[in-house]
Amino acid sequence: MKEKHIGYYLIVLASVVIILAGIKSASSIVVPFLLSVFIAIILAPTFSYLKSKGLPSALSLITVLGLFMLMIVLVVKLISTSAYQFSNNVEDYSVKLTIYYQYVVDFANSVGYTLTTESLAEMVNAKQIMKFISSMVQGVGALFTNGFVVILTVAFMLLEADTFVEKIKISSKNGLSHIDEIFSKIKHYMIIKALISFVTAFIIYVALVLIGTDYPFLWAVLAFLLNFIPNIGSILAAVPAVLISLVELGFMSASLVAGIYVVVNILIGSIVEPKIMGKGLGVSTLVVFLSLIFWGWLLGIVGMFLSIPLTIMAKIIFNANEKTQWIALLLDDGENLKK
Repeated sequence: MKEKHIGYYLIVLASVVIILAGIKSASSIVVPFLLSVFIAIILAPTFSYLKSKGLPSALSLITVLGLFMLMIVLVVKLISTSAYQFSNNVEDYSVKLTIYYQYVVDFANSVGYTLTTESLAEMVNAKQIMKFISSMVQGVGALFTNGFVVILTVAFMLLEADTFVEKIKISSKNGLSHIDEIFSKIKHYMIIKALISFVTAFIIYVALVLIGTDYPFLWAVLAFLLNFIPNIGSILAAVPAVLISLVELGFMSASLVAGIYVVVNILIGSIVEPKIMGKGLGVSTLVVFLSLIFWGWLLGIVGMFLSIPLTIMAKIIFNANEKTQWIALLLDDGENLKK
């Protein structure tokens, strides 16, 4: 009997490995599809609102997608200009950053730690740091590739949104009957997260403009997008803005920029966001971090952005089946156990 159970679990494990390998190898197809799904979820309330006001479906769709595409075009144009200028100045920024090596060396020697500029340059390569930031900027631009395919998929999803859910309910008698709960939680998360990320980006943009940091719009867009990545997103977003402020404006300005990022992320990320989000997600902090690593490995940068909604979806599906409820329990934040 035990051998039968072991064989069953081995088959399940092998199936999971094959499925994950298939998803990873087909990521060029899966990623745009997932991106389309979550963009459709964000745009769905506006689309439904316009239809409820008597606007025909076709006109509602054209209006929603038109506004969305206009916003994307404006953002891409502004990002591409800033990204091009930044990439051309990477060498200059690298040279300026090395000037601060002597300050670090002097401080280290004053506290009794022997350090030379040569050894510090080996440990901290200014050129590599700037190239890393440049790759981050290019990564942001890469998110907007395959735009036509994504927009076209979003259009069909919005048109089919009402009937698609009903089809799943009728055709399914078990796990997928929880489709309402899945869509409800993901819609709640994506819309609130998008609004919070926009407010964060706006505050960062205004602050950087007032301080005089180069390419404020670029760093604001980076803050908006990376805010979707849990735990490390806000830290990564701060790095380029702080370094650019350091090499262009000096230590005091860079410290001020770093302080603004810290304050904004504490106020919005640790106080405002949890109050607005509530405790409806039900995913533990450890699982949030591990899901970031897992989905990032499986689907790349888009997987990192969508790690939370994908994990929520997986948890609900696991919880719907008695055989996989133990997995859902492991993903849970433990609030239900306290009751």
